[in-house]
Amino acid sequence: MKEKILIVDDQFGIRILLNEVLQKEGYQTFQAANGVQALDIVTKHSPDLVLLDMKIPGMDGIEILKRMKVIDQDIRVIIMTAYGELDMIQEAKDLGALTHFAKPFDIDDIRTAVRTHLPLKSN
Repeated sequence: MKEKILIVDDQFGIRILLNEVLQKEGYQTFQAANGVQALDIVTKHSPDLVLLDMKIPGMDGIEILKRMKVIDQDIRVIIMTAYGELDMIQEAKDLGALTHFAKPFDIDDIRTAVRTHLPLKSN
């Protein structure tokens, strides 16, 4: 069974890029453009790792992270932020985020972080 990754970002291009890269790595991916979609996917599919943008219209990343932790206390989350959002980064880490990336990020850095926090199981 493939490890599952949920990509949460309101920017379509970022979701598509991460989706393609992570599928090529061998992960099963899900995409959400907002908090409601993200929480629905967490409930139905129990992803192993979430890549979560902090600036999403409607429900921001902190609120999404809090609600994800209610659904699954052990869910692993890597956050993505605009440069300089230090308060939000610290709050997310206090809530259990593993690490963060400032946008624009290097896709190889994301790939490495995903491999580190979610190594593929050999079948």
